[in-house]
Amino acid sequence: MKRHETYVCELEVELIRHTAQAEQLAALGARLCYSNASLEDLQDRVEKSEQDAFIRKLIQTGHHSVLEHISFTYAVQGVSRVLLAQLTRHRIASYSVQSQRYVSKRDAYAYVLPPSIRELGENAVQEYEKQMRTMHGWYVAWQQKLGYGEQSNQDARFVLPGASETRLVLTMNARELLHFFRLRVCRRSQWEIRALSEKMLQLSSEVAPAVFATAGPPCVTGDCPEGERGCGQWEAVRQRVRALRRDTGHAAG
Repeated sequence: MKRHETYVCELEVELIRHTAQAEQLAALGARLCYSNASLEDLQDRVEKSEQDAFIRKLIQTGHHSVLEHISFTYAVQGVSRVLLAQLTRHRIASYSVQSQRYVSKRDAYAYVLPPSIRELGENAVQEYEKQMRTMHGWYVAWQQKLGYGEQSNQDARFVLPGASETRLVLTMNARELLHFFRLRVCRRSQWEIRALSEKMLQLSSEVAPAVFATAGPPCVTGDCPEGERGCGQWEAVRQRVRALRRDTGHAAG
């Protein structure tokens, strides 16, 4: 990678950790609430039987607290600081984010290119890329004037745009993920965080299909609450979400 290189980054999401036997754990917590049996007996019953239908019933009846025992951790890169500002509004989560103070962007600077600009054609893309190079040049110039190092990074970064790439490790429990998917998989959600949420839904569903059998925006299982502001493409949204969840014929939604 050559010095002072600027380049377009792409979204990458990996599920790097999750609760083992996630659905069994949620089922154990729920069955404990309604049983006088010992924990040992309950655990033995849960491990020996299929919990799929029970988990779906729990979610349908609103018994969501047991889902907080299940956690998912994702490694995310190729996203913008614009996305980060939206993502951290979801407060029931843990975030570890690459620091623009400690990590210099002097030699290599990555940024996100919005699809809407890409769709305008090559001239628009070149104009946008030129603007990114210009702002990166400002950043490098301020680093030099401020003497480089941590102290220069923390002030030089003020001229960097919201398109600047960042990387993070993100952990949410399953209950918060259902809330996150309800808001962010919606077509009215901003395109970048929607792309992230769709990938997270896909990865999560592979681990705990029953937990996320009805995950997605409200229109997947009912009516759109947006009224006149709704996208009007509910069937397309439902098909998209079903594909992400890899639903079978018996799956709800």
